[in-house]
Amino acid sequence: MATNGTVRDINSRVMLNLVRKHQPVSRADLMRYSGLQRSTVSVITEQLLSERWLKEGAVGDLPRGRKPTFLHLNAERCGAVGVAVQHDRTELALTTLDGQFVAQDTIPTGKDPDEFISRMSRRIVDLMRSQPQMTYGGIGISLPGRVDIATGRLIFAPSLNWNNLDLRTPIQTVTGLSVQLENAANACALAEAWSGKYTDQANNFLAVVVSQGIGVGIILNGQLVRGAGGMAGEFGHVTQMLPGPRCRCGNEGCWEVLANNVAAVRYYTDAATVRNGHTNSSSNKARLSFNDILRLAEKGDVKARRALNRMAYHLGEGLAMLVAGLSPEFIVVVGEVTRAWKVVGPVIDEVLKRRQLGGCYTRILPSDPGTQPRLRGAVALVLQKYFSAPPFS
Repeated sequence: MATNGTVRDINSRVMLNLVRKHQPVSRADLMRYSGLQRSTVSVITEQLLSERWLKEGAVGDLPRGRKPTFLHLNAERCGAVGVAVQHDRTELALTTLDGQFVAQDTIPTGKDPDEFISRMSRRIVDLMRSQPQMTYGGIGISLPGRVDIATGRLIFAPSLNWNNLDLRTPIQTVTGLSVQLENAANACALAEAWSGKYTDQANNFLAVVVSQGIGVGIILNGQLVRGAGGMAGEFGHVTQMLPGPRCRCGNEGCWEVLANNVAAVRYYTDAATVRNGHTNSSSNKARLSFNDILRLAEKGDVKARRALNRMAYHLGEGLAMLVAGLSPEFIVVVGEVTRAWKVVGPVIDEVLKRRQLGGCYTRILPSDPGTQPRLRGAVALVLQKYFSAPPFS
């Protein structure tokens, strides 16, 4: 049952979120943004100032009338720890309340999960000790696999070969902080909803993470779609081609196995034949990485560009499926492939032009790798609880 306290709490969170989005901001601005009365805004802001969620900054300069004092989030009031686990490396960050990174580190992702969790937990503690002025509201972790939202266990992560793993308990034990876990694609969708530049007027969008696999984070009608058991978004395992290459899930011709980073390497090595018709040795194939393909393409290597074009074609086929089925306003593509967007972008656009239904138009947008969407999403898992109940909660 809602009470006066419930209303005050909701208004306080709304006000805090408005300051986050518009800081530095005056009380008069908050009245306009929120639609609340002057007296209500005054009471709420004074309470947030007394509780140290906000702080006052510069005084504005107006030609007449009372000069406004601008409000900011108190960045050191309560921060977050963000962790983005990927198949080869794990990124860690400490942030302030407004999501600004104050410290970062990168460690190798170990094959032994128990050893890795122990090492990562100790590194988190060391990182927090390096910023003794900070307090933290929890740890958010994005993972290249599926998480059971009821138990918090990692169900499977094919690129890591981890299954039915409890990360939460040992990390909480070592760090003393609560831990929130989320699939990387969902975390990237959350990052876009939380602080993305495309979401001001958008309530329906997707984040497609392309790496060793393909995952899809779904925001529809302003809600993060998790599905039963948190398993929604596994479009990477929808069959596109039969017969086709064997996927790690056991099926053939999945979208993932045709359009991920590993597929581009396979396309390149299969095409890289010598004049006598023999393919490169398996040892040469093993040494080649997707980053090698990207570097070769940047240098104008024809085979590398063809490999990326073939990857882009299949990526576009899968994106067309998402557009037809979910009708998002835009799709953000996350992953190393965005470094070659001048090569892959036009191929994807051409596929979508052929496949999109009449009257439908969905923008396909590459993320900026420098914004670290996996890590920002992990941080948002923690910070969102302090602000207005966002549309994706």
